[in-house]
Amino acid sequence: MDRTKIVVHIKFSLGYGYNLRMRQEMIDRLLALNKEFYQSFADSFSETRGRVQPGVLITIQTLPKEASVLDVGCGNGVLARKLKELGHLGPYFGLDSSAELLTFAKENNIHPKAQYLKRDISDPDWTIDLPGSFDRIFCFASLHHIPGQDLRSRIFETFSTLLKPSGRLVFSVWNFLASPRLRKRIVPWESVQIDPQELDPEDYLLDWRRGGYGVRYVHAFTTDELEGIARETGFKVLDTYYSDGEGCNLGFYHVWQPAQKPDL
Repeated sequence: MDRTKIVVHIKFSLGYGYNLRMRQEMIDRLLALNKEFYQSFADSFSETRGRVQPGVLITIQTLPKEASVLDVGCGNGVLARKLKELGHLGPYFGLDSSAELLTFAKENNIHPKAQYLKRDISDPDWTIDLPGSFDRIFCFASLHHIPGQDLRSRIFETFSTLLKPSGRLVFSVWNFLASPRLRKRIVPWESVQIDPQELDPEDYLLDWRRGGYGVRYVHAFTTDELEGIARETGFKVLDTYYSDGEGCNLGFYHVWQPAQKPDL
C-alpha cells in the first residue's frame, strides 16, 4: 500500500478525518492568539456573560445538591453563582486560563465551597493538585478554542480519568456557522499572517467588536467529528441537544459517560 493510501485509510478508520499532525508551532500560535484576546478583552467579554445560557440550565437543574463539580473554562464564575441559587452544596472547582476573568469570579463569588484555579487545559499538567474525582465535569463554550485534533482528544481522555464511575461530562461547543450574522464575523487567516493550509478543516478566525477590535481562533465541530472523538477516547454519548441564541441552536450540547463505567 503506498503512502497516500495509508494516510487515507488512517483518516477513514478514525472516522472524523482531521489532521492529527498539526504542527506544534501552529498550535502554540493559535493558543497564544486566544490568550492575547482574553487578556485584552476580559472586561468587555465578561459583560456579555452575566447569566448562564438556557442550554446550561437544562442540565444543571437536575444536578444532585451534593455533587462535586469541576467547571472547566469557568470564566467570570457565572455558573457557580447560578448553582448556589439552585441550592448546590457540594464542592465546586472553577478553572480558567484567564487571570482577569478569575478575578471577576472571585470578587463576585457567593458559592460557599467554590475554589478557583488558574489552569490552561492545553498544558499537560493542568490537573495537578485537583482533589480526587468528580460527579460532573462541565465545560461550556471552551473546547472550540482548542486547536489540533490530537490535543483535543488528549483533553477528553483526561476528562475521563477525572470522573467518578457514575460521573458525567457535559460540554457545549459553539455552533456559530448556523448563524448568518456570525458568519459575517469570519475574517481571513491572512489578516494574522497564517496560512490556512496549515490548519485543520473547520478552523476559523472570528472578530470581536465590543470594547475594541480583536480576533479569536474557533473550531467548528461537526457531529461526525464529536462522535469520532467519543469513540477514540472511550466515551459513550448519552444525550445531545441544541440550545441558545437566535434560533435556539448556537450551542451544541453533549452529555457523555466513560464507556467502561456502569450506568447509574
